[in-house]
Amino acid sequence: MYDLTRKIQEWITESGIENGFVTVTSQHTTTALSINENEERLIEDIKAFLERLIPADDRYLHNDIHLRDCPPDEPENAHSHLAALLLGSSEVVPLAEGKLVLGQWQSIMLYELDGPRTRKVAVQVYGE
Repeated sequence: MYDLTRKIQEWITESGIENGFVTVTSQHTTTALSINENEERLIEDIKAFLERLIPADDRYLHNDIHLRDCPPDEPENAHSHLAALLLGSSEVVPLAEGKLVLGQWQSIMLYELDGPRTRKVAVQVYGE
């Protein structure tokens, strides 16, 4: 999990927009975004929760690589897609006076569910 909050705030500052909102969207089907607390023990709890809910070694049709039109070295990552489905791929956060409007313990978190890999996140700032 990666805390994107500081970097997103930098982009907002560079944009010059003071009031409005920012939309943050993952550009991958095996990553997710959510607003949550960036606390080490909670992050471990989230990982354990997802593993209990969607075990990587469970049987998934998506993992039948030989039956799909994809490269033979394609990873068996159905569990990553399912976790992304549950967690979501975007967040919208209001802006006031050039700052993200988040609670004291809230951060914009990117969940890497099938990596590590190089990932892209789209950020669009709207307002005036």
